Amino acid sequence: MDIFRDLYQQLIIDHNQNPRNFHEITDASHHADGQNPLCGDELSVFINEKGGVIIDIAFTGTGCAISKASASIMTSTLKGMTVDEAKTLFEKFHILATTGESAEDLGKLAVLGGVHKYPSRVKCATLAWHTFQGAMNNSQGIIKTE
Repeated sequence: MDIFRDLYQQLIIDHNQNPRNFHEITDASHHADGQNPLCGDELSVFINEKGGVIIDIAFTGTGCAISKASASIMTSTLKGMTVDEAKTLFEKFHILATTGESAEDLGKLAVLGGVHKYPSRVKCATLAWHTFQGAMNNSQGIIKTE
């Protein structure tokens, strides 16, 4: 278990300090802003989707290490997926983040499974995902984790 904890910490630190896809997409086909009122995390997700495929996805914002790392891992994972695949993965990730259980290998996303032990951190880990879902649904207003 110590090896998993170390891997978790290293991956979270890496994605927090060197976030992937951390920029605005000015001509995004989908966009949403998300907020975790409990801790103040704020993220914007930008998506370029064409023919049901996520061509590009990025995020900007401020937040804790888990929030930022989750957004970084999410954008890296979803790029190139179909929208349907991404929505299915959202459901699987949400189960992992809230219960710690997964029926399949979720790759780097698995390191965020430990947040289920800390309910306030679940909202940090899922903020980017809820914001992604809001963007794909063309939701108006700020997406909140409450």
